Amino acid sequence: MELEGRGAGGVAGGPAAAPGRSPGESALLDGWLQRGVGRGAGGGEAGACRPPVRQDPDSGPDYEALPAGATVTTHMVAGAVAGILEHCVMYPIDCVKTRMQSLQPDPAARYRNVLEALWRIIRTEGLWRPMRGLNVTATGAGPAHALYFACYEKLKKTLSDVIHPGGNSHIANGAAGCVATLLHDAAMNPAEVVKQRMQMYNSPYHRVTDCVRAVWQNEGAGAFYRSYTTQLTMNVPFQAIHFMTYEFLQEHFNPQRRYNPSSHVVSGACAGAVAAAVTTPLDVCKTLLNTQESLALNSNFTGHITGMASAFRTVYQVGGVTAYFRGVQARVIYQIPSTAIAWSVYEFFKYLITKRQEEWRAGK
Repeated sequence: MELEGRGAGGVAGGPAAAPGRSPGESALLDGWLQRGVGRGAGGGEAGACRPPVRQDPDSGPDYEALPAGATVTTHMVAGAVAGILEHCVMYPIDCVKTRMQSLQPDPAARYRNVLEALWRIIRTEGLWRPMRGLNVTATGAGPAHALYFACYEKLKKTLSDVIHPGGNSHIANGAAGCVATLLHDAAMNPAEVVKQRMQMYNSPYHRVTDCVRAVWQNEGAGAFYRSYTTQLTMNVPFQAIHFMTYEFLQEHFNPQRRYNPSSHVVSGACAGAVAAAVTTPLDVCKTLLNTQESLALNSNFTGHITGMASAFRTVYQVGGVTAYFRGVQARVIYQIPSTAIAWSVYEFFKYLITKRQEEWRAGK
């Protein structure tokens, strides 16, 4: 109660210097008490218990101290922009990854490395061939990443408050990433099916609408979610490793949790590389389920390859243990800049949008 009385006095009386205290220190303490009383009275965060943080007036608002302005809409907009940019920039490498994961590729589509594959695709199939299917990917990535980041941020905070109040919990980060993946993959899976069929060598589809119509008529609506369980089986551990690694590295590179582009890039790149390498076998199975590669179908007596168990069995029958790691180089090369772009763009837009919201509210 004594703290609240002093805080109210600081607010009402202005930054008058107390005996033995400089005007600057009094202003800092009054501002801290004002934030503490405002939050404590509202029943929100225990702001009155937070220690005063000396901040450079020219450094802008405290990045991670802006939860009041960082609304769900902020996370969704920032996430959508990050997802679209990530997929668009890295799309040619994604095309190479899909082809290198082919179990029995055409002799003309056997590549030694990523750069050679990209060069041969452009030289033999045209400059824009690696970009085929980009439009459907961008269309799916926007809403998928909006749901993904908004869900992650909300659950991370909620679970952290329960598991480790006032601190960061790796368990909460991993769990939030897993749940967010359910929403992301539900929105993204149909686009993944169309995209990968258009990326394959000698694909008969030149337009998205042609591919969607053919899949719907020949295999039914369920074909768009045939790989959903495998996708989740891959992405749940991927995102758990990804988010836990990212947050762990942020604790070391950016312990104050301010907007720091270099730390977001490095943490995102390292997190993506580790998660990508570990989950490559599952990604190979997902690609097989999405593409229903014709040569692989010959080794499967049931016609269509359905389910993770069937995909794992087919991969082993066709290529042995090494087949589970086809395209691992392309996958890691894709994921390092991909997650670096996603996190840096997401954190930048979250910071920018939140800062503009705070300035707008202050000017009202």
